[in-house]
Amino acid sequence: MSRTFTLNPGDLLATGTPSGVGYARTPPWLLHPGDVVEVEVERLGTVTNRIVDNANRHLAAATTR
Repeated sequence: MSRTFTLNPGDLLATGTPSGVGYARTPPWLLHPGDVVEVEVERLGTVTNRIVDNANRHLAAATTR
């Protein structure tokens, strides 16, 4: 990415897959509450996100602030 664009502190890189990709697998492969997703960028760091169910998402956001 940085070979094509100039990246500045605070820039957001959004990546992902099209909606429904997990359902196309046999068996379906989906994220569930309690799963952890980690993304690491060399020499920059790691961001970790824990998957929560919809009923608890506001509670989870409040405890991480």
